[in-house]
Amino acid sequence: MKSDIEIAHSVKALPITDIAKQIGLSDSQLIPYGHDKAKIDAASLKNMPRQGKLILVTSINPTPAGEGKTTVTIGLVDAINRLGKSAIGALREPSMGPVFGLKGGATGGGYAQVIPMEDINLHFTGDIHAVSAAHNLLAAVIDNHLHQGNDLKIDPDNIYWRRVLDMNDRSLRQITLGKGKVNGPERNSGFDITASSEIMAVLTLSKDLFDLKKRLNRIVVALNDQGKPVTVEDLKVAGALTAVLKDAINPNLVQSLEHSPFIIHGGPFANIAQGTNSVIATDAALKLADYAVTEAGFGSDLGGEKFMDVKIPVLGKEPDAVVVVATIKALKFHAGVALEDLHKKDIPAVKIGLQNLDRHLTAMSRYGKPVVVALNKFFDDDIEEIETVKHFVENDKKLSFEIATSFVDGFEGSLDLAKLVLAATENHRTFMPLYQADDPIEEKIQTIIEKIYGGKDFELSDRAVTDLAEIKENGWDQLPVVIAKTPNSLTDDSKIHGAPSDFTIHIRRFIPKIGAGFIVAMAGKVLMMPGLGKVPAAEKIDVDEKGQITGLS
Repeated sequence: MKSDIEIAHSVKALPITDIAKQIGLSDSQLIPYGHDKAKIDAASLKNMPRQGKLILVTSINPTPAGEGKTTVTIGLVDAINRLGKSAIGALREPSMGPVFGLKGGATGGGYAQVIPMEDINLHFTGDIHAVSAAHNLLAAVIDNHLHQGNDLKIDPDNIYWRRVLDMNDRSLRQITLGKGKVNGPERNSGFDITASSEIMAVLTLSKDLFDLKKRLNRIVVALNDQGKPVTVEDLKVAGALTAVLKDAINPNLVQSLEHSPFIIHGGPFANIAQGTNSVIATDAALKLADYAVTEAGFGSDLGGEKFMDVKIPVLGKEPDAVVVVATIKALKFHAGVALEDLHKKDIPAVKIGLQNLDRHLTAMSRYGKPVVVALNKFFDDDIEEIETVKHFVENDKKLSFEIATSFVDGFEGSLDLAKLVLAATENHRTFMPLYQADDPIEEKIQTIIEKIYGGKDFELSDRAVTDLAEIKENGWDQLPVVIAKTPNSLTDDSKIHGAPSDFTIHIRRFIPKIGAGFIVAMAGKVLMMPGLGKVPAAEKIDVDEKGQITGLS
């Protein structure tokens, strides 16, 4: 089979104006970025009513074998459109960190991709660069304020705002700023990846440009020497930050290999942020199509939970159906099968691995909406193994099940899944939030651990206890909680797979993200700046004599 990029290059993209016309957009509502991608003027959609139903795609805990959540999402959109309905996909923008690191690109795979895949995976329309620039402008303003006399009495030991870079670079996690007589004051800081920036979270949770500016003003960058919050409003630079982001707030329109419309916007990671695309993009899809299909990053314990508890209150629309993606190989990996042995038939291992799927299905079912299981089928999956999963889902869990083969079969590989999902959206059920806004922050964390992860308890470090006291003192404890932890496990230990029970989540600190509107609880050893692997994907990427990129997947 051809590589992803070879398949992408084999399809001639339609002019982006043609894709826009499919969904009722005029030329005046587009801001073209070449022939095959454009921004949508978000303000032009503001007064349009929503007409669509919302479908959320999430998955079990990811493994090195891959789950194909984006591939399933793209295939599902293509299939719905082929069934005579109108569907738009709403996805996140890939970060260049994973593109050049371990994960690779994030535009689907095989015959279920969005294009132009190399543009989307690299610079795209510059949104992530704009977030980096705005974030680092604010960092520069903070350090300049310290240098120029520190009228706000910022405590250098209580500055939350670090710098960001859209690249995996572990050497920048801890740095010393201000070295040299004229550059100080000297202080310790570091870099995070841009996807973790609160400005990325703000961009993706803002409803419009005015809301963006309000949220930027609320960002807390530090505490002063009296322990009181110092905000962007205090530093008087919200206008400048908004100016840097004024184009980035408009969502991006592209197409799939089947010429289905996709709106791609924002890229927060689900292990360290809320892991969903922008409210503006999802809202646009709901206004322009019968069905908006979106995904949440990593497994349902991260992106799925955060979609429900962080994004929905802002979006004001619950999903009409939830699709949980799994693979046979991933289930066997969660049962302890070695990566090199995942191709071997092993029904007992599949049955053990089903415990991880069970945990995710139970978690998503708690929200009250219909849940469908999509088994992303690999070519060498055994039929008995597949039947084992099907029996478990349909007989034990009483949920709908279907195979998806869109990676090799394109839209045809998701037609049956699409029919099942469309039928599920007709089951009108009441949404049940996991917790209430005024629940104590400790109760919110305990609820997530018990009802989503299947754990028992949590414990706080001394720093987390201090952080929590400051959060309560400032009245921020009624905000939602974003638990930042490894995506590879239901626990905060990346080496523990499957479905462990009676475990404790270790929270080492809390970070208030008041502009975004949530509190981050840093759990385990999760890092805000990833590192490159021993053999990074960057080693495989090249440009040929015709200027075409190769090796990107």
